[in-house]
Amino acid sequence: MLDEISRRVRHYAPAALPVAGLQPEAAVLVPLTRSSAPELILTQRSSMLSTHGGEVAFPGGRRDPEDQSLAATALREAREEIGLPDPQVELLGPLSERLSLHGIRVTPYVGLVSSGLEYRPNAAEIAAVFSVPLAFFRTDPREVTHRVERAGQVWLVPGYRYAGYWIWGLTAMMIVELVNLVYDAGIPLQAGPAGMRSS
Repeated sequence: MLDEISRRVRHYAPAALPVAGLQPEAAVLVPLTRSSAPELILTQRSSMLSTHGGEVAFPGGRRDPEDQSLAATALREAREEIGLPDPQVELLGPLSERLSLHGIRVTPYVGLVSSGLEYRPNAAEIAAVFSVPLAFFRTDPREVTHRVERAGQVWLVPGYRYAGYWIWGLTAMMIVELVNLVYDAGIPLQAGPAGMRSS
């Protein structure tokens, strides 16, 4: 299973945003455990944060001038937010760029991590670290679908509930893309150009 995931992500051609020159840039790490039943590592952001407080997200943030690449940004943020050391991550490659609510270009990077790692969340930023089996999303057990317009496109964004956590927004879009890539799940995300009614 992990070999197939690795092969598919490494050979994947992610989509770039059609809008050029967006600043600032950001990156998130999509940590996937090395196990026969891989799990995604997710965080719940502190409710004290000024943006996205209390929301579920992958570890990540804006690119610093010192970051040599967006992949370096994803690794640095994971180290700072949940205490994940860089050597513990085997980066496989990026997923498609996403445009955040605040106009930030976000690039997700999938990385394999060992099962059973002990995470040390930064209390100023992270309220909890938890895991969800990747296969949980395979059958698309959404509770709601949000219709969102970004960069001239309409996106049908699912909302999932797992163990009391609400998973939606960009995080859910990234998860669906990964699940479609790994399982050929065919979960629809894109509805069409803005202004066109979705079915």
